Amino acid sequence: MIRSLIFNAAMYVWMGILGLAGLPLMALSANGARRVMDFYTHSTLVLLGVLTGLRCEIRGTPPREGALVAAKHQSFMDVIVLWNAVPRGFFIMKSILQYAPVLGQYALRSGCIPVARGKRGEAIRQMLAEIRSGKRADGQLLIYPQGTRVAPGAQAPYKVGTFAMYEQLGQPCYPVATNIGLYWPKRGVLRRPGRAVMEFLDPIPPGLDRTRFMTELETRIETASNRLMAEAGFPVAEVPPLTGDPVAAAARDVVQNR
Repeated sequence: MIRSLIFNAAMYVWMGILGLAGLPLMALSANGARRVMDFYTHSTLVLLGVLTGLRCEIRGTPPREGALVAAKHQSFMDVIVLWNAVPRGFFIMKSILQYAPVLGQYALRSGCIPVARGKRGEAIRQMLAEIRSGKRADGQLLIYPQGTRVAPGAQAPYKVGTFAMYEQLGQPCYPVATNIGLYWPKRGVLRRPGRAVMEFLDPIPPGLDRTRFMTELETRIETASNRLMAEAGFPVAEVPPLTGDPVAAAARDVVQNR
């Protein structure tokens, strides 16, 4: 616990120091802001391992080309790990986060997209227009399809807005599973030593309809995340019930009952 408290304090102090030191780079360009954020996430993961004994293993192959990345979200650590794992990621984030000290300003400058409730489609259309016009480089759009952190063993629906982004982008979607929440919980300050895993799964090709896409996405993420949690000693059901798109849920029930 003492080591966890030291790390938590160091993480935020380091964010402030590096954020201030990197202001000239952020002012110069979006790439400058991204370089600061890349260095922060990498150095924070190194600090985490040194101070608490918690390290992260990346499995699978993160996309290098333009893609949608839909990840399991269990704690703040998976935000750091996900950003550090892809070459040019940008998050869809809640609009209020753009006002967070240091973090919000760097996120905006590096290309992350603040979205107000109910205006996600408009934000995606604007992003695609910027890519076509050359104002924004293509990259990996990072989203959390459940829209919130979900503790290991808990369930939350997968939001069909993920399909809208997948459909509009016309790019492959990479599901991402994790067991990070076992080591860095959704709430609390304890950081447990061990090897957390984030796994990039085989991409879902573009062009699927809503039912098939939502079924594929949730089944792959939940099955793989449960496997990773079981590997770490956390008892979970092999395949939990589908809780997202009701149409997809009905389709999966038909398949399972054959």
